Amino acid sequence: MTATDRATELITVAAQAAADKLAHDIIAYDVSDVLAITDAFLLASAPNDRQVRAIVDAVEEELREKLDAKPVRREGEREGRWVLLDYVDIVVHVQHSEERVFYALERLWKDCPQLELPPDAVATRGGAADTAGDAGEDPS
Repeated sequence: MTATDRATELITVAAQAAADKLAHDIIAYDVSDVLAITDAFLLASAPNDRQVRAIVDAVEEELREKLDAKPVRREGEREGRWVLLDYVDIVVHVQHSEERVFYALERLWKDCPQLELPPDAVATRGGAADTAGDAGEDPS
């Protein structure tokens, strides 16, 4: 099984929105073969809580405007360190750079195929290295 066309479309729009708000290390994984609850994960990070919130707001707004998609669940907004947006087909994780390094979600999903992202999103990879030590380095 692979991610649905709808999930891929949601990931593309969400990744571009995150890139437009200067998110770091944007990456998406097709988790459809290992999880029954969603098709894909999008991971993005930012160096401070305020930017985490701005990225989350932008992702939510773009998905609503362009694809008429609204999250069924939004968690972690109060703390602003790790916000999760659940769209059923995809789950968006926006983390503070420190949480991104600490939790290293990439290690959990490294065996899953990466989804193709817009060039602006791909260009963000390694961007957190300047703000959180070795966040842009391969965690393995």
